Amino acid sequence: MSTAYVVIALLTIAANTFSAFAAMTRLKPIMRTLGPALARAGVPESWLVFPIGLLKGLGALGLGLGLLGVPLVGTAAAAGLILYFVCALYTHLRVYDFSSQFALAVVFLGLATATLALDPALVLTYSR
Repeated sequence: MSTAYVVIALLTIAANTFSAFAAMTRLKPIMRTLGPALARAGVPESWLVFPIGLLKGLGALGLGLGLLGVPLVGTAAAAGLILYFVCALYTHLRVYDFSSQFALAVVFLGLATATLALDPALVLTYSR
């Protein structure tokens, strides 16, 4: 397991864990920007616990399990987070919402993609 993978996976886990917690608890500082972004995108606030918070939390948990020795669960979690954030970006794009929440989704997508790209279960090794 490479150091780059561990660092990126830990960053992805931390970001998604915090995001899931903030969504599920409707953390006030986060809701100041998230609330209007949800309204613009046509996403009801009731979705913050399920599916939004739950999917991010499960993605972070799956990545953590991948780091702890269940590699295919980590791979599936990274792929699931990529799918989640592609859908989130589409949701913002379809209503022309380029708010800070859109930018964060791009960052989260980049983290999930980097985690999957560096995943030791997928990296091919060359030997002679």
